[in-house]
Amino acid sequence: MSKNQHGGRLIHVLSGLAAALLMSQAGLAIAQTVVKFHHDLPEDSAQHVAAEKFKAEVEKRSKGQIEVKIFPNNALGDDVEATQQMQFGALQAAIIPTAKLSNFVPAMQIVDLPFIFPSPKIAHAVLDGEAGNKLMATLDKVGLTGVTFWESGFKQITCNRTITKPSDFKGQKVRVMQSPIIMEQFSVMGANPVPIAFGETYNALQQRVVDCQENPLVSITKMKFYEVQSDLIISNHAYLAYAFVLSKRWLDKQSKEHRQILVDVARETTPFQREETARRETGYVDTIKKSGTKVSVLTEDQLALFQKATMPVHTKFADQIGKGLLETFYTQTKAQR
Repeated sequence: MSKNQHGGRLIHVLSGLAAALLMSQAGLAIAQTVVKFHHDLPEDSAQHVAAEKFKAEVEKRSKGQIEVKIFPNNALGDDVEATQQMQFGALQAAIIPTAKLSNFVPAMQIVDLPFIFPSPKIAHAVLDGEAGNKLMATLDKVGLTGVTFWESGFKQITCNRTITKPSDFKGQKVRVMQSPIIMEQFSVMGANPVPIAFGETYNALQQRVVDCQENPLVSITKMKFYEVQSDLIISNHAYLAYAFVLSKRWLDKQSKEHRQILVDVARETTPFQREETARRETGYVDTIKKSGTKVSVLTEDQLALFQKATMPVHTKFADQIGKGLLETFYTQTKAQR
């Protein structure tokens, strides 16, 4: 074999190796696991900031084998539509308000019971413990894997009148989520609950289709509900938790290592998400005050009247939720006081 022939063969072999390497790299890119992550809030929310942290850590630990694509603001559909997509594995991850998940698993309503939690600290302890684990386990039967609880925090009331006692709601039309337990919460106080999609709430308030609404401060501020309401009432009457869920159908097909990364990182990001929510709340109240909206805080005596008025909601939904689960929540809450 001549020197030229040998050189030509070497170049041919090297070219083949280079081509094979390129094909291998292309194959790796195609085979990369993509996690589509849904949530319903804007990009400057605590939820989105935490989702970005989750994304960065998952991609780091998986050495780029898992890519997380975040879709804020209901970009892939509303919470109910996103949950349905997850059941079929078309969407892989999401944080969904527990009230929305109650359309699929009635037990999830327990978190939305009025005055079920007396403080954020107790809410976190209960949801991160035995009671929360039991609740998350109920999602398995509808094709979801519950991992942890993020939050928007405690809900407050905005209205076009000052609210100081339950009877002040009489005859008022109140925008609510599509949740039987939340509708009943206002019905027992004489209000007319009106289910309206979150994204349509501002217009409904502006056009006086409804008189009042309830939401955590982050939603009231980011959606600018205070612009079309005269009063903000700090009531802390109910807690809005987001369940961090994964598609069970999709997750079961992943490697054990990747499943562990996703679960571990979601749980490790939970304290950060909650701290971000708390850190921002003072600023939200300031923004609302500066707008000219009246801000009032219910006293302990006033809160006691609301708690007494809404207690029948607990009784009415006990069978749907499951009396055993409800008792576990009561016991764990009492133990944390």
